[in-house]
Amino acid sequence: MVLIHPFKSMRPKKEFSEQIATLPYDVLSSQEARDLGENNPYSYLHIDKAEIDLPESLSPYDDQVYAKAASNLQAFLQKQWLIQDEQPLLYLYELTMNGRAQTGLVTCTSINDYTDGKIKKHEFTRPEKEVDRIRHIEACDANTSPIFLTYRRNELIQQLMDDWKKSQTPVYDFTGFHEVSHRVWLIDDNKVIEQLVTAFAQNVPVLYIADGHHRTESAVKVGQKKKESLSDASDTAEINYFLSVIFPKEELEILDYNRILNVPIKADFFERLEKKFTIVKAAKGKPDQPKTFGMYLAGQWYQLTARETILSDDPVDGLDVSLLQNHVFADIFDIQDVRTDKRIDFVGGIRGMDELEQAVDSGKWSVAFAVYPTTMDDLLNVADAGKIMPPKSTWFEPKLLSGLFIHDLETN
Repeated sequence: MVLIHPFKSMRPKKEFSEQIATLPYDVLSSQEARDLGENNPYSYLHIDKAEIDLPESLSPYDDQVYAKAASNLQAFLQKQWLIQDEQPLLYLYELTMNGRAQTGLVTCTSINDYTDGKIKKHEFTRPEKEVDRIRHIEACDANTSPIFLTYRRNELIQQLMDDWKKSQTPVYDFTGFHEVSHRVWLIDDNKVIEQLVTAFAQNVPVLYIADGHHRTESAVKVGQKKKESLSDASDTAEINYFLSVIFPKEELEILDYNRILNVPIKADFFERLEKKFTIVKAAKGKPDQPKTFGMYLAGQWYQLTARETILSDDPVDGLDVSLLQNHVFADIFDIQDVRTDKRIDFVGGIRGMDELEQAVDSGKWSVAFAVYPTTMDDLLNVADAGKIMPPKSTWFEPKLLSGLFIHDLETN
């Protein structure tokens, strides 16, 4: 069973919450972050992507960037734009998008649970992206953005969370990016906190990373390194935990994560494609059932349906994104490693089919593929099997905003 850990969050003073909270660092380029932070001194991007306060010629991975992040964090605290709770608490974070709400428990989770396999992953990470967040966490002495975790719903935990929401007033309540509503409650009753800690310890055998594999690896490595240098630190010291928001998987939705390719379309392309898929012209691109794909080529949408011969019961090979990768990208275009091959790019489903059409119509990309979304059950099944999903298999919306919760590691 898993351990959750109440903590003293650094968080926005109520009147600054909407101005501070922002999109996560890893969905914004440096220029996009500059544009968002330019006229908003309260934006958390001054901490999370501190290069926006330094010359554009400077690398976002320069030592000065991490030093600036740390000094900006201290400045936000000194100005009391950010405050820190005096006692360890738990928090509820509700996001509502297009009428669908999801509520997560904001807490810290255990590094030991991660290393023991009780917090399961489904993606590989890239070392260079880990190093960036490791340096950021070390400079700030804090987990500066949360890990997005999920679990199979437990009725006791759900009842405790629902009862608290009904009986208490949220400390934050605002509408942010993409018209998403954000509400946060403080759980400051020690009895309820203990009930939730016990409920997880007795009823939740594992957690799953939904989004934030690089942040997880980085947080774990920083915690382990600090623990080695602080031999007298207790098992309850903050360095043993990392910041997380945990949602029941039944409330989450994965959007499609589509693909665009810049490849030559040879004369036998359709002939080769028909060996694995049935192909019909279509008026629209978005697939409406699993094992079907939209393909946009030369101004025309096609519906591709996987033939029985390529279907698989394997939790990874049977995924829609795997069928496309194995039987189109690898077999026909020799795109073997989508992490490094510049001929392929990815478009989150929130951008819609128009984005795929525009990419191809511009002439910069030759063909686009729309994919039916991976399901939460797919994700959990892959993680339970100890396997890894292909890159860019999941796109979660709405995004958890950064700046609402910061976990102080308390080693400075």
